[in-house]
Amino acid sequence: MPPFDLKSELDSEIARSRRNWLAMPAIGMEAEFNVWLDEEEINPEPYWKHPSAFIDRPLLKREKSSLQLPTGGAVYFDRGVIEVVTPVIELAPSSTARMVRNLWEQIGFIRDQLTNWGDANGHTIRLKAYSSHYNISYEIPKSRQNAKRNIKTLALLLAYILPPPVMLAGANRRSTGVGVRPRGNRIEITVDFTPDPALMIATATLIVGIVREVIEWPSYDLSLLQTLPIHIIDGVTPGKHTTRKGWLTKDFHYAQSPYTSDVNAPLWTTQFGDQRSLREIAKDIAWYFRKSIRRFSDPFSFRLLFAILDGRAPSMLELADRPSAYDDVGRLCRWGMVIDELKHYVSELHTATHAIDSFVLERQHEREKHQTEIASAPSRVHKHAKGAKEPELVAHPIAPRPQRLIPRYVERRTISLLPVRERRNGVERRRNSFAVPFPDRRLTRSAYEQVFLKLVSGGRLRMGTEIYTPVGMKGWYHAIFRRESDGAERLLSIDQLLKKMNDWM
Repeated sequence: MPPFDLKSELDSEIARSRRNWLAMPAIGMEAEFNVWLDEEEINPEPYWKHPSAFIDRPLLKREKSSLQLPTGGAVYFDRGVIEVVTPVIELAPSSTARMVRNLWEQIGFIRDQLTNWGDANGHTIRLKAYSSHYNISYEIPKSRQNAKRNIKTLALLLAYILPPPVMLAGANRRSTGVGVRPRGNRIEITVDFTPDPALMIATATLIVGIVREVIEWPSYDLSLLQTLPIHIIDGVTPGKHTTRKGWLTKDFHYAQSPYTSDVNAPLWTTQFGDQRSLREIAKDIAWYFRKSIRRFSDPFSFRLLFAILDGRAPSMLELADRPSAYDDVGRLCRWGMVIDELKHYVSELHTATHAIDSFVLERQHEREKHQTEIASAPSRVHKHAKGAKEPELVAHPIAPRPQRLIPRYVERRTISLLPVRERRNGVERRRNSFAVPFPDRRLTRSAYEQVFLKLVSGGRLRMGTEIYTPVGMKGWYHAIFRRESDGAERLLSIDQLLKKMNDWM
């Protein structure tokens, strides 16, 4: 008889369970941070080798170089950054607030561990925000998919719909793009990190609400944009994403940057020929999806989102520059805090910065290079034929000016926020009524969160007459348990564990 191979057995057990995956549709988030050690940027992986090097307690192991955190999420190194991830959280009212709270709990734990490590070793450490990834499950079975309704065509359609409201809700003046990536059984939205927790929940609420409604549409064909009562900025075609498959709409895909332009000025021509402001377009899109947005939100975040879109609460695109909290996440911004620029928004209206001017010039050079490249490249046509690996880049049915070349992108941001400021004129005062932390006193834990918190609690699970101890995680849907009587290991899905919540010791 061949020797028992635990890895092969676990992989086979996972493969057998993949027909079901999760019993409930779910969401989750990731956040990436550049690491600054003694005011110099470092690559954390070669420096620490493993996250356990700066964490002062034993944690549940995951695959490769990741660890399960006591807050339920995970931490690992990825392409030069520290990345923290939430567990999956089932879709339900207030689920977006639960997801963002969970993310900030991971951030707070890692920030505290880095502070302790730095104090013990004589170093200063900053976490500089890079990006956020919003993941939404896609559970449409293959039998209901076709050439115009699959996860790839969904990603492309969302790449046209999502950018305007996402920009206004969660981006800053130095942001450069909104991405959409198809990831098998989930869709992933990649955007700039949002340092204010309440704004991040509003952004998550917007993204999840729109994506979940579009998923249920009978077709994801781009021709829908000609008939839907929502406005899309005309003449803009997404480029291919910088990482993996998917789409990324950059600032230089527009005639001018929507991030540094006046959000209230009617600068944009829609597919219907109207001239509208970014705020009007963003609100128009969000209002169309308001019922789905409300379904997964909490009352506070829903009101905050539409207050931003209405202009009754400030967007970070209206600040003088990117908030300073981006440069020291976990200290200048944490769960329960409001970032300084929003807390003192009225006084911020009277300041301006020359630092943003150099950034605008730099991005203009990128736009000119992009336009030169597309002018010298052959035109292409979108292909959605059966068997095509990925739609190719061309103009969609509503865009009269096709962009025909995939541009080169910068992989990581290296621009620092400079403090130089002077008076800024011509901005209307606004009552600062939304500069309050998220009211989370009545925000319960999701069912899946409770499973993960049990797994990392150090408790043991009784099954029949046997006692099992969790010893590791296999992906996000399975935990490895060791039987105390003989050391045998068993794999359980989080749906199985959800049914055993009363059996923990």
